[in-house]
Amino acid sequence: MATLAKLITNGKRKKLATKYAPTRQKLKEIIASPTASAEDKDKANRKLQSLPRNSTKVRFRNRCEVTGRPRGFLRKFRMSRIALRDFGLRGDIPGVIKSSW
Repeated sequence: MATLAKLITNGKRKKLATKYAPTRQKLKEIIASPTASAEDKDKANRKLQSLPRNSTKVRFRNRCEVTGRPRGFLRKFRMSRIALRDFGLRGDIPGVIKSSW
């Protein structure tokens, strides 16, 4: 199980990323725009740099909802491979069965 501090930090990062996503998108569009002046691009770049570091989606880490494990994460189920196996074998996830061939 991940420490509580890691889970809280990750949650804060997720909130910040969703809060600042539209602002970041607008600023990046201005920077990439061929019609914007160099002065406007410079202002947009400075504003983008002044945003909090944790407001970028790259710093958010996908974690298992059950255990908090950061590795072996399956997006479809929002769990780690280990938790998925345990839940699948118990029959807690509809439609998931052990494969045999």
